[in-house]
Amino acid sequence: MPKWFKITLKVLGGILALILLLFIAASLYITFNKQKVLTLITQTVNKSIDGKLVIGELDPTFFSAFPNVAVSLKNVSLKDNQWQKHKHTLLQAGDVEVAVNALSLITGSVNIQKISINNASIDFFTDSTGYSNTAVFKKTKPTPETEKKDDDDESGAAAIIKRINLNKVAFSLDNQKANKLFSFYINSLKGKVDYPSEGWKAKINLDTKVKSLAFNTKRGSFIKDKQLRGPFDIQYTEKDGLITVAPNKLNIGDDPFIIGAKFETAKDPVKFTINIKVDELLWKHAADLLAPNISAKLNMFSISQPLAVTTSLVGDFGGGGDPAINVRCKVSNTTLKIPGGVMENCSFNGLFTNGHDKNKELGDENSAIGLYNFTGNYKEMPFTMDTVTIVNLDKPIASGAFRSKFDVTKLNNVFEGDPLKFNKGTADLNLHYKADIVDYQLNKPVFRGAINIKNADMTYVPRGLNLKNSSLSLYFTDNDLLFKNINLQSGHSIVKMDGRVKNFLNLYYKDPEKMVLTWYVRSPQLYLGEFLGFLNKKSYVRKMPKKRTNNGNLAEQLNDVFEKANAELHMLVEKVYYKKFLATNAIASAELTNNGVTINNISLKHAGGSLNITGHVQQDGAANSFDIKTKVNNVNISTFFYSFDNFGLSSLTSKNLTGYLTSNASVKGRITNDGSLVPRSVYGTLSFDLKNGALKSFDPIKSVGKFAFPFRDLDNITFPQLNGTFDLRGEKINIRPMQISSSVLNIDMAGVYSLGTGTNIAIDVPLRNPKDDYKITDPEERRKKRMKGIVIYLLAADGDDGKIKIKLNRNRKKDKDKDKDDDKDKEKEKQEEAK
Repeated sequence: MPKWFKITLKVLGGILALILLLFIAASLYITFNKQKVLTLITQTVNKSIDGKLVIGELDPTFFSAFPNVAVSLKNVSLKDNQWQKHKHTLLQAGDVEVAVNALSLITGSVNIQKISINNASIDFFTDSTGYSNTAVFKKTKPTPETEKKDDDDESGAAAIIKRINLNKVAFSLDNQKANKLFSFYINSLKGKVDYPSEGWKAKINLDTKVKSLAFNTKRGSFIKDKQLRGPFDIQYTEKDGLITVAPNKLNIGDDPFIIGAKFETAKDPVKFTINIKVDELLWKHAADLLAPNISAKLNMFSISQPLAVTTSLVGDFGGGGDPAINVRCKVSNTTLKIPGGVMENCSFNGLFTNGHDKNKELGDENSAIGLYNFTGNYKEMPFTMDTVTIVNLDKPIASGAFRSKFDVTKLNNVFEGDPLKFNKGTADLNLHYKADIVDYQLNKPVFRGAINIKNADMTYVPRGLNLKNSSLSLYFTDNDLLFKNINLQSGHSIVKMDGRVKNFLNLYYKDPEKMVLTWYVRSPQLYLGEFLGFLNKKSYVRKMPKKRTNNGNLAEQLNDVFEKANAELHMLVEKVYYKKFLATNAIASAELTNNGVTINNISLKHAGGSLNITGHVQQDGAANSFDIKTKVNNVNISTFFYSFDNFGLSSLTSKNLTGYLTSNASVKGRITNDGSLVPRSVYGTLSFDLKNGALKSFDPIKSVGKFAFPFRDLDNITFPQLNGTFDLRGEKINIRPMQISSSVLNIDMAGVYSLGTGTNIAIDVPLRNPKDDYKITDPEERRKKRMKGIVIYLLAADGDDGKIKIKLNRNRKKDKDKDKDDDKDKEKEKQEEAK
């Protein structure tokens, strides 16, 4: 063995022997000088504090901290000088183990190498005035005299602590002035402290349960009842009073976080910044870490995939306000559940802040949630939202931009086949919106933007209306809804429409029955039979809640609006078809309500003339009531009767009539859902004026004429002019007295014609041939001559077989003879008076 190595071993051995001797000496010193050492430790600590440290007893533990001397302190308490007022003991420990540098004890000073606190409570308390029991550590600045005295004091200098362990320690920081409460139950804390020239450094391993982390006790605690485990690297810089906690991996519950912090102790109040980062965190776990005022709102939602989250908390330990909270997150391909719906394949970047407006106080009212680059699918419909913001969590207001393009058949997943069912087509949405949020539902939103639907086949289910190859554009302004470029096809009908709903969104949610849709309709051809569904009453009624709620069910909301809203209709149609009816140049103005149609005016060209219609149709179920006023001007009567199925008449049809008709009618009745008149339902008055008319092959006349006028042309009876008035009474038609002057015979007629039984028509027929009466130019002479000669008085009435029979009206003849005698008497009286 080399000589130098032997010398080295002897030196090291000597040093170790010396250390051992010193340790034994120190241990023996403590054993035989317990009270003196206890007094020394107490005095040393009390020199550094403004309060009182009490130690029940002291026992040496010898080799537990070799080469330092360890002592165990029992029943230790630390109180500030104001304890009698607030009763909060800063430290109450059952066992405190202190490891002291042995050499320092011998020299009369205390160099504490390690402190272990077990089964203890640490209570930092600040009352409502701002006084804190931590004042125990704020020793009054000494005067020069006391400084000199302290220098000469043999009781030693302030203690330096290099290691600290806590086991089963309840820690509390209760600041009642600032409404802050931090409370932990520390299972284990192991720390090592170094003292470089610029301050100190500490490495700590912590295992604790968070009882409260309330930056504002009015809002509640963050990470309440969560277990916190992990290391802390802490550095204190004395020059600027800055405590820095380096980012380290910590577990909160079962989730790993990277947490770092800074505390500016030189400022009053102390300011802090806490930064938290986690790569994967479930939404439910994230919500549970936040204060109840935030988590209660977040728990209304659910996100299936973990989020990547970064959070910063910036605040101070004074004042009582909330810290500034900023949370950023990112998630991809997740399922998002919101009240009223589920969104699939969602990806977005998120931001939460409680300081949206930098000039306002932090808190819920100044909080905001931002979602960026949001993509996903709602009921298989893809959508994109570039930016979504929700501000003021007390009274939330949402705004954003929504874009989507999809096959319109996907809307069937939303409407569930009612009230609209789509078979094909595409939809393109680009909307900006702003809305209140009530019970986590959009309420009275304001939309701006457009919805475009192209090449769509769809059915309006409640009315059974089928539309083919249709397109429409909806434009939302701040208040109104505009319909533009609407092209609808139903069967052979082609309809082009524009429209407007004023104050749309407000009425949509509040008073749909006050909503008025104003439509401007143009059509090259319209088949009314294809739109009779609008006359029908709904075949069923969707069960709606008694009180209309904003429950997010779009189908129920739209169905409610469609059934309650009213419409103004302004139409211009080149050709209108209805069964046998054809009209041109139709102009219409009407109002549609949820139970009927009011016709303000319809004017159209028909059968060489024109028609004007006003009135109302009331939906009553299988048959609908109508009250109509019509004006017919110079229409071809044959075409007119043909178009309206002879108005229910069976004996007089379009084949029996020619001429040009002018008529006024005011009638009430019922019409079926397929557009047919309900038999015997029509009541009202009809007046007419027929010019250049002819009655062709009318059997009731022919049956009489073939006996009375066998040599006259009864197949073609012409009328230069014919007018009259009918009173319609269901199955009976009252014929007011009327004169028929024709090419074959003249007839005076009055009575009742029945569509069933009860026909009773008096017919006066002079036998003279009126064929040449048109040559008489004097109207008075023509009137006197028309009933000259023999007159046959007939009665058209029901026969025993139910058919109308023509017979002599003897009572009518007697009445007429009496009338003639009365006329002669009156004439004589006039002549005598004249003489």
